[in-house]
Amino acid sequence: MAAYDVDALRAEFPALALTEEGRPVAFFDGPGGTQVPRRVIDAVVRYYETSNANDGGAFGTSHRSDALVAEAHEALADFLGASSGDEIKTGANMTSLTFHVSRSIGASLQPGDEVIVTTLDHEANVSPWRAMAADRGLTVRTVDIHPEDGTLDLADLDAKLSPRTRLVAVGYASNALGTINPVAEIVRRAHAVGALAYVDAVHFAPHGPIDVRALDADFLACSVYKFFGPHLGVLYGRSAVLERLPAEAYKVRPAHDRFQTGTQSFEGIAGTLAALEYIASIGERYGADHRDAFPAMSGRSLDLHAGMAAIRAYEMALFGRLLDGLEALPGAHVLGVTDRTRLMSERTPTAAVTFDGLHPRAIAEALGGQGIATWDGHFYAQALMERLGLGESGVLRIGISHYNTAAEVDRLLGALDGIVAPVGRPRLEAVRG
Repeated sequence: MAAYDVDALRAEFPALALTEEGRPVAFFDGPGGTQVPRRVIDAVVRYYETSNANDGGAFGTSHRSDALVAEAHEALADFLGASSGDEIKTGANMTSLTFHVSRSIGASLQPGDEVIVTTLDHEANVSPWRAMAADRGLTVRTVDIHPEDGTLDLADLDAKLSPRTRLVAVGYASNALGTINPVAEIVRRAHAVGALAYVDAVHFAPHGPIDVRALDADFLACSVYKFFGPHLGVLYGRSAVLERLPAEAYKVRPAHDRFQTGTQSFEGIAGTLAALEYIASIGERYGADHRDAFPAMSGRSLDLHAGMAAIRAYEMALFGRLLDGLEALPGAHVLGVTDRTRLMSERTPTAAVTFDGLHPRAIAEALGGQGIATWDGHFYAQALMERLGLGESGVLRIGISHYNTAAEVDRLLGALDGIVAPVGRPRLEAVRG
């Protein structure tokens, strides 16, 4: 098989050809949502042209739509390592799905039961559980972090787990700092006290393979627009857990699936299937060195996981280049795990950085004026930013995606150097030299 060819992959993304004032646009905004390949755009258009109908109809377009949705659910099951498409639910977004299933879970709990959340998480995996707990008279306990490297304090988790714990909600990776949590170990500790484990994998899903059965997770949620597809939320639920949740869960009475609310975005599901076909194609082309890591998988599931492993290897090599350059910039402070020996196991290719005397928004605006897309703020990880003393201003967030290049990273670093190096201070070239 061929070596990873980023130029060939970039050619599949129409947006990567965009220019602003004669300069190509460099997209480092992936943590907020990635660009999509042409096949995703074509799949959405094709759905409208050939299969546009509601579900369950006794006619051709509805039959085609239903078949496509069923295939997309099976493909998502392969992507996440689930047993079947029946364990996959889709919705408007991860947040809506989490709010909905939180009410179903809450219906099985009693006053005095306890829920655990973390300081590291996006509010989408915190606020729904706090709201449900307030409705049901539950206690919410929050696991702290190690602020020096942005990792979860597992000793604090152990201290907060108890026989009253009914649910542990944790992120696979921090969308703000890029920290990857030891999810399988956290799930094991949750199960040891009889609690369910709910995993937010929105930030991790674009950056590495996921196997819900290996993790032993009860629930795992992600968002397709973070891995090269349309705006769609996805929820995995272990079938044995879904089946025992109370039948009086919040739903429209005749709904044929109580964990999916209302009419689905069928065109978005069509695009989702195309996005997964794209990832599988990466596994077919560039995943040879990674296939042995998944001995129990075959077919599309193996292609998807090998594709994500190839993506991770490429991205993390590029992230090392970015990290070296950021740390050489005057006044820069990179948050989270920076120990090079820990990056592959404990970090996504997402940099959270602050610069002395400069507001993150001002830097993002200056970069945007040069055709370089980054994010600034707290990214709904508000409790984390407060814990780190960063308040509303937050950080500058730079996300490496599998279609970024070394030349783009160098361009970004050069632009940052011009923004942050005051007159009279050594510039990046001098520091490197």
